[in-house]
Amino acid sequence: MRRIDFVTLKLFVAIADERSLTRAAEREHLALAAVSKRVSDLENQLGIALLYRQPKGVELTPAGHALLHHARNMMDNLEQLNADLSEFSEGVKGHVRIHANTSAVIEFLPEDLASFSRLHPQVKIDLEERVSSETIRAVREGLTDIGIFAGHVPAEDLQVFTYRHDQLVLVTPREHPLAERDGLFLREAVGFDFIGLQQDASLHSLLQHSAHSQGVALRLRIQVRSFEAICRMIHTGMGVGVLPDLAVRTYLPALDVRVIPLHDPWARRELKVAVRNQDNLSLTAKQMLDHLRNSSSAEELSTQPS
Repeated sequence: MRRIDFVTLKLFVAIADERSLTRAAEREHLALAAVSKRVSDLENQLGIALLYRQPKGVELTPAGHALLHHARNMMDNLEQLNADLSEFSEGVKGHVRIHANTSAVIEFLPEDLASFSRLHPQVKIDLEERVSSETIRAVREGLTDIGIFAGHVPAEDLQVFTYRHDQLVLVTPREHPLAERDGLFLREAVGFDFIGLQQDASLHSLLQHSAHSQGVALRLRIQVRSFEAICRMIHTGMGVGVLPDLAVRTYLPALDVRVIPLHDPWARRELKVAVRNQDNLSLTAKQMLDHLRNSSSAEELSTQPS
């Protein structure tokens, strides 16, 4: 089969939108005969009918709908390509893609990416928030240059480095029976209802594994998709939850909750940064990786006793 050119795909999208060869021809500034011939040639080339010709216009066949789906995606990708390249013509001198879990996005990346941008103002940064498992998969499949994820999640066959550490805490309503505690172990809270993250979140699996290893079970009442949603549920008295300390403090000013340190060893988490192959990264991605790793070194120095 010969390749389908973009002009024909763009024309087919116009036909689908207008439901008329005549209106599509006007929209694309082509002669009606030329439009009709392009469609006929495309159908002959593919060996299938794409349109039902009707007295008052056209309708897509099932094959036409399938082609339309891919044609729209290709048009969108082409527009994105043009937008990205135009940025380079306007002064962008590099591009790095990062996938990161929610903890990293809320707690550390705002400052780290801001400081990187001050050093490299012409670099474009694409950041996507993903759960740790999705982040690792994106690195493996080449969908992102750099991934940041919870350190307890396996990341075989990737190059992995320490990024940061965070501390998990128990969050309770202000009037909760545990609210006045100065610290506790997770097992001391399992008798209460928990608000947690969705099943595929690394924090959810960490809590479930930790509870199971101690022979207890969490009473998981509600599962939501964000730290903020957990905090708001706790604020209304629906239960308690375990979250990173710095992330919780982002929402504290507006919420009536208490934060209690967890004594469990696993409550001090390690965030990791991973790449497929450091040597194969672009110069910009290598600079970003070095910057993130240096941020980790700075954190270690700041936490050492003087």
